[in-house]
Amino acid sequence: MARMIEELEDETGAVIKYRRHANGRGLVSPTARVAESAYIEPTAYVEADARVGLEAYIGAGSWIDKGATIGDRTFVGANVHIGAGCVVGSGAKIGSNAKLGANAMIGNGARIGRDEQVQEGAVVELKGSAAARAALAAPLRGPANRRAA
Repeated sequence: MARMIEELEDETGAVIKYRRHANGRGLVSPTARVAESAYIEPTAYVEADARVGLEAYIGAGSWIDKGATIGDRTFVGANVHIGAGCVVGSGAKIGSNAKLGANAMIGNGARIGRDEQVQEGAVVELKGSAAARAALAAPLRGPANRRAA
């Protein structure tokens, strides 16, 4: 039988306890609120005081930071970081490897592409709008992500 409680050590050496979410087995802080119908991949983390809505999906390796809110039916791809206090509206889609800064606000139905960054405190309402383009930082590009010219 798999363990329901996991203990991990943070960067300061403090031991943090997480419980395994019944739907997907992802790691969830005891003070986080995650809907039963949400799916949390086994290698995803939901930190203290975060909220994940109905039928939301949190991809493998993703990290929902402290106090962040993920709306109903929202898709969060693999290896995404949702910053502390960030709010992602219902029906939004966040592409893999995206990074959302602390206290950013992503509106209902908005789309954040793969490898994109949203600056701390930015507000994104609609993908493709001038406000959305201004809120996005340059896509992450490393040796593995470079495209042939």
